[in-house]
Amino acid sequence: MTFAARLTRSPDPFDTARGAELAGRFADQPPELRDLVAGTAGCSPYLAGLLESEADWIEAAFDDPEAALAAEIAAARGLATDDLAAGLRRAKRRVALLTALADLGGVWPLETVTAALTDLADAATDVCLQRLVAAEIARGKVPGIHEPDATAAGIVALAMGKGGAHELNYSSDIDLICLYDETRFERDDHHEARAAFVKVVRRMCALLSDNKAGGYVFRTDLRLRPDAAVTPVCLAMSAAETYYESVGRTWERAAYIKARAAAGDIAAGERFLETLTPFVFRKHLDFAAIQDAHDMRLKIRDHKRLGGALVLEGHDMKLGRGGIREIEFFTQTRQLIAGGRDSSLRVRGTIDGLAALARAGWIAETTADSLTRHYRAHREVEHRLQMINDAQTHQLPRDEEGFARLAAFMGTDVAALRKGLEERLSAVHELTEDFFAPGAAPEDDDDFGAAITERWTSYPAFRSPRAQDTFNRLKPGLFRQLKEAARPEEALVQFDGFLRGLPAGVQIFSLFEANPQLTGLIADICATSPALAQYLSRNAGVLDAVLGGDFFTEWPGTDALVERLGAEMARASDYETRLDAARRWAKEWHFRTGVHHLRGLISAAEAGAQYASLADASVRGLWPVVVEEFAAKHGPMPGRGAVVLGMGSLGAGRLNAASDLDLIVVYDAAGVESSEGRRPLAARPYYARLTQALVTALSAPMAEGRLYEVDMRLRPSGRQGPVATALAAFRSYHAEEAWTWEHLALTRARPVVGTDALADEVEAIRREVLALRGGSRDVRADVADMRARIASAKPPQGLYDAKIGRGRLQDIELCTQAAALLAGSPERTPEGQLSAGVAAGVLSEAQAEVLARSAEMFWGLQAASRLLTGEPLDLGAVGEGGLRLILRETGMASEAELRQAIEETGAAAGAVVDAVTGAASDA
Repeated sequence: MTFAARLTRSPDPFDTARGAELAGRFADQPPELRDLVAGTAGCSPYLAGLLESEADWIEAAFDDPEAALAAEIAAARGLATDDLAAGLRRAKRRVALLTALADLGGVWPLETVTAALTDLADAATDVCLQRLVAAEIARGKVPGIHEPDATAAGIVALAMGKGGAHELNYSSDIDLICLYDETRFERDDHHEARAAFVKVVRRMCALLSDNKAGGYVFRTDLRLRPDAAVTPVCLAMSAAETYYESVGRTWERAAYIKARAAAGDIAAGERFLETLTPFVFRKHLDFAAIQDAHDMRLKIRDHKRLGGALVLEGHDMKLGRGGIREIEFFTQTRQLIAGGRDSSLRVRGTIDGLAALARAGWIAETTADSLTRHYRAHREVEHRLQMINDAQTHQLPRDEEGFARLAAFMGTDVAALRKGLEERLSAVHELTEDFFAPGAAPEDDDDFGAAITERWTSYPAFRSPRAQDTFNRLKPGLFRQLKEAARPEEALVQFDGFLRGLPAGVQIFSLFEANPQLTGLIADICATSPALAQYLSRNAGVLDAVLGGDFFTEWPGTDALVERLGAEMARASDYETRLDAARRWAKEWHFRTGVHHLRGLISAAEAGAQYASLADASVRGLWPVVVEEFAAKHGPMPGRGAVVLGMGSLGAGRLNAASDLDLIVVYDAAGVESSEGRRPLAARPYYARLTQALVTALSAPMAEGRLYEVDMRLRPSGRQGPVATALAAFRSYHAEEAWTWEHLALTRARPVVGTDALADEVEAIRREVLALRGGSRDVRADVADMRARIASAKPPQGLYDAKIGRGRLQDIELCTQAAALLAGSPERTPEGQLSAGVAAGVLSEAQAEVLARSAEMFWGLQAASRLLTGEPLDLGAVGEGGLRLILRETGMASEAELRQAIEETGAAAGAVVDAVTGAASDA
């Protein structure tokens, strides 16, 4: 479709005579196109001049503007060295004219206009680098390189800012950072290579920036490079990377959101940008960036004297109140905050960024839509201002004539123009200002907790003035939340413990300030769960997860968790980083379950199932990573492979907040004597060391802590047996040698991960053993003896010990396992084992009901106590909030009722276990 057929709008000629003069030059064109020419020439002296000088070219371009643009850019890329100056200026004139007319006539949307300008900038930069580097190579000034190629000997120009995002404005500078890949050169040649590249960059800037006959190409700005005041105009990539890792600032991180390898060695540039990803996008939510961005805004306003109330005359559409930069800062700052966790936010364009933030739930759809609409309108005004005289200006006119010209250029009248500008600028300011500078917190003059708060300044979290300032703004609201706790003093003491454990404060305090809903959560945790508060002080990054969109959704299930963990680890670059990624990921899900349980969103039973599901997913997700790492050294698993069995509570599918993992590894070498790899191992040590590698992957303390403590004492022969058990030995041991306690443990064994066929065979052996061995020995007498030994060696730790003691969880579980063994049942859960015991006549229905009620109450007590403290429960130490949680989970109305229920329930359950095992009661 021709240009004229796509016109949707046209400016009004401010200078009607000049407009008519140029329109007459295009007498052969359709009337609507002549109107566009008249309006354009009548408003812009610069475009009027281009219409005169490039009339023949633009008339031909009207037939197919996209083809004309592509041809002009291709011609620019093909220029010879001697033709660069004249050829690039010609290309700039033509592309400037075509994009202006397409913009003014509504033929191209904003994105196409800015992309056309950016594509020309890329082409001009690239052809300059290629030709100038080739000239240096021909002169023998680029060491070790004798022939030019498309990589320009390893030099790359990174397009920054609007150029990086394909958003160049009509008269934009281009911001470049020029680097070279020093790995292309011998160490002794680095200085010579850098000297050559510095010369190339200086000549390129001169070619592009000098305003000679025929105009200029692009004003070029190199000041965004590292430490621009003292560094050369072209740096080695390693030097730049070192700079950013050591002293890079928030504004530089923001600049790299839009950075793009635009010219020269594109592949090397992309590799460099990839290495900077952790610098730009931090792994934890980075709310401290809000204050940095706010400080930058204030500095810009002060430097440019742009503060104060909105006055349209001379207002800066880019940097002023409610301007383009406000929208860009709003978008980029939120990308910095969350981009480390959500790669979908790592987009360059402002409009794309707003859309990504809305999709991810970081801003409302209405906010994204409004800012996008205002951004487009602002950019349109910006372009008209620049088109008038090809000036890099963003300022609105200062007089009536200027506004009249701009209104005509916009195809409207002055009153409508001013009204629209005021509304849009005010709307942008209101949408963005609260984000960057929320209202100051009210003063809090009372002496709540003065004795405690006086010592806070000595804590590591308060060592920086910035942390102190941020917390002082946060303090009144937080204290109001703490005072709403049932026992405010207790909550403050726990909050004090939380603060004392923080290694630093700026990030966490900024996160609270930017998300006031989190202060309610931290107050709730501090008023209820000392263990969670302590955990948070050491792992504050898990609060990031609370702000994610799915924190309060339904549990996704083990399979989905395995998939998510795999994706998390796949982003890591090496084995150790994968293990740390797994720890970070698991902590967030562990914290999620704890918060849900604490706030009553799930029951103790549901929490137990979720903790077990998370442990399953962690083992399943890590196993292939461990196997792959081990096989890289020692070759694939010999024979049929291995299976990891979950034992104990993991096997039964119910863990508490502080549970460790009971595991067994069973393998089948199938007659294969050793592995085949760089460092082959015999089958037995292969699987033993593979098992140790898995245990290390789960339990080793690393930068992100440890995942789980692992206990392997339930393997055949306990501590005396090999850490990995051969399938044949597993079968024969349980058929011929195992003790009753080992068969009781086998009732809960469950394949978690490993070779499917082998897992099926292990499960078949388990079922066979349970079916044959349950009635072949005096299980009741053995269990009675075990109970007596446990009671003698490990008495309960107080009245509120839910696990140890007659009629408590361990006692009940021994009975349910014995029932399953006597019944020859493969059931693993206590509930299933009770049902199997009733079906086999081992238990009466009444006895099973007593044990089920007791197990439920004691599990509620156990789950709550482990969430609260992670230690044996001292009811006096958990405070009012903790007591409320325990009463809720046990179904009791008061502490006195709880004490009575523990004694009566424990006695009733103990009597049933006595009867089932034939033990004499000492009650």
